[in-house]
Amino acid sequence: MNEVPDVECIVIGAGVIGLAAARSLAQSGRETVLLEAGRAIGTGISSRNSGVIHAGIYYPRNSLKARFCVEGRKKLYDYCETRQIPHRRCGKIVVAPLQSQRAQLMAIEAQARINGVDDLIVLEGDALRDLEPELKGEIGLLSPSTGLIDAHALMLSLQGDFEASGGAIAFGSPVVGGAAAPGRIIVFTGGAEPTALSARHVIVAAGLSTPAVAAAFNGIAPLSIPKQHAAKGNYFALQGRAPFSRLIYPMPEPGGLGTHLTLDLDGRARFGPDVEWLDLKSGASPDYSVDPSRAAKFYASIRAYWPGLNDGALAPDYAGVRPKLSGPGQPPADFLIQDETLHGAPGLILLYGIESPGLTSCLAIAHYIAEAVSGHSAQAER
Repeated sequence: MNEVPDVECIVIGAGVIGLAAARSLAQSGRETVLLEAGRAIGTGISSRNSGVIHAGIYYPRNSLKARFCVEGRKKLYDYCETRQIPHRRCGKIVVAPLQSQRAQLMAIEAQARINGVDDLIVLEGDALRDLEPELKGEIGLLSPSTGLIDAHALMLSLQGDFEASGGAIAFGSPVVGGAAAPGRIIVFTGGAEPTALSARHVIVAAGLSTPAVAAAFNGIAPLSIPKQHAAKGNYFALQGRAPFSRLIYPMPEPGGLGTHLTLDLDGRARFGPDVEWLDLKSGASPDYSVDPSRAAKFYASIRAYWPGLNDGALAPDYAGVRPKLSGPGQPPADFLIQDETLHGAPGLILLYGIESPGLTSCLAIAHYIAEAVSGHSAQAER
């Protein structure tokens, strides 16, 4: 094999997870290159979400989602305050419109406490309506630590930190293959200027493309690559201002958290996401258009907790696609972070199924990866 340029770390994917991971590695003094297939940062999953800082309420005990969400939320608020990134702790209410849903809601509250979310407030009857008079519900949970963030401003800040620490980003560099060599990994890129790089550590945070990138690496056990499902989430914007000052979430539903109301930092409201399962072929780009006919189901879902929603008040807004490791009718899957013990290639870390709460978890995931790289390096040096 011809000699190729060598760096210590390569990160594949410049979404919020890849940027955060690359930043952590560069700040630890490691020479790091970030490869991105697109022409800018955050053009995939990271630019198509609700922009919510989650508290960590719903996720199973000891799951990576629970751990990284709770840790990441604290790190993210600290980071936003230090770097003056636009954000707001607006809080959210999880509402049960029916008294028969009380047991389910209290189970959610109990799960949140197990996860370390210890600031939830149970609201009943008048207490619920005092906070949000337009909200229909028998009982609700107030989460004061849920908030909003300008995700693009966050990614720009992470990019700035990364580059200030000596990191380099190569845009227009889709990864088309890789191969394990003694003590290093070779990564081949396509694009206008195909090239090869070698590194001791390679982190794949490519969102929907992670399975395809993994399959392109020689030495990866094929059975280690999980089946990924694509769940499109459509959003509808509210025409006019919403009569709510907090995020409003219904009870969770299969595949997601229900058609909830989110606000942006300017107070504009949108509803979503719903769950539309896609059959994405490897390498295919999702269709991000929003079908106006889906609004009918939105009206029905929203009016369960906001009966005052007027006809014609919803307009198609945008859509995102989540990489899920569980399909229709299956229990929600956890994040999956694979190292050589699972796929067989030393120095390679693969991130699968990083959906919500990935944005909230980005700094915690980045810390985990930096620690894993440090541990692997120390072991290799013995």
